[in-house]
Amino acid sequence: MSERAAPPAWVRQAVDFGALIAFAGAFLVYRLNGLEGDEALVQATWFLVGGAAIAVAIGLIVERRLALMPLIVGGFALVFGLLTLLTQDDLWVKLKVTILNLSLSVLLLGGLKMGKQPLKSLLGTVIPINDRAWKILTLRYGLFFAAVALVNEAVRSEALVGWATGQLGYEGIDPADVWVSFRGVLWIASSVFGLSNMPLIFRNLQPVTGDETPTPPPGPNAAP
Repeated sequence: MSERAAPPAWVRQAVDFGALIAFAGAFLVYRLNGLEGDEALVQATWFLVGGAAIAVAIGLIVERRLALMPLIVGGFALVFGLLTLLTQDDLWVKLKVTILNLSLSVLLLGGLKMGKQPLKSLLGTVIPINDRAWKILTLRYGLFFAAVALVNEAVRSEALVGWATGQLGYEGIDPADVWVSFRGVLWIASSVFGLSNMPLIFRNLQPVTGDETPTPPPGPNAAP
């Protein structure tokens, strides 16, 4: 029996970024219709929860597997999204980014310290590179996730955002608008960071059977 063909690249991209696009689009529509930033963020979370559930379902149906990374990301999105909806408080959807990235950073850096390669398990797929390259990737992603958690803590602080925008002469900007804009920037930054690791991957490729082109490891910041 022949092996099942890998799904097209666009399917994986849709799974990775669909929830974020739906969330950001809903937030924009609610803001244009006059909702305050905090309320728009809470209402847009309905699309986060739905998008996360659909992404997990597509991963199961199309790829016939559920790697640990999308399972963790989807689980966090559902739990913190539901907390946001139940409490009507956007703190939870903002805090999710910090807790998720910090947890992954501790997992990767802690595993590396113990001589493990947890990034392999998180991805659920083996990029055909040597152990040295895996260690470098694990270190880079562990530090990147830690940096994302720290920056998110700064951007989600309404007091700090209010002070910073005031210093720049932009008084009156809604902190929710700033945070959602940050999520868009983080999406781009995560993609650029992933692509920046491609030279390392290609330099350390090992011979494999099959013709699947290596892709950068996906991060957790595709979902809001």
